[in-house]
Amino acid sequence: ADHMSKRLFIAATAALVATIASAQVGHPAKGSWSGYWGTSDADKHRILLVLDWRDRELTGTINPGPNAIKIDKVDLDVDTWTMKLTAMMPDANGHKEPFVTTGRLTNLGSWTNRTYSGTYVFGREKGHFTVTLN
Repeated sequence: ADHMSKRLFIAATAALVATIASAQVGHPAKGSWSGYWGTSDADKHRILLVLDWRDRELTGTINPGPNAIKIDKVDLDVDTWTMKLTAMMPDANGHKEPFVTTGRLTNLGSWTNRTYSGTYVFGREKGHFTVTLN
């Protein structure tokens, strides 16, 4: 019986340490994500998403820098880890069009393979995107 209770204690301690470690990191969507979006492999654009978790709310920026685009709205369904981002982004002619991504966060337990991928709509254009947590 002693052997069993010792094993249980070790398992409980490991679970607690894992819980504390994940609490310090913050939200699973928080961080810098890079990848591509486009209608096909031939027509793809690099994208950098920077997401932050503040006051129990996800906020962010697309392509930070001089031409940064503020993400207007982030909706996350934690039951399915489906996330929808909405931003007003300039098209090739400089007109702002809604850029809306809808996808799933996967590999949440991984530091190196966490992805957010799915489909997007940009004005009349539709395509796919994939970004990986850096």
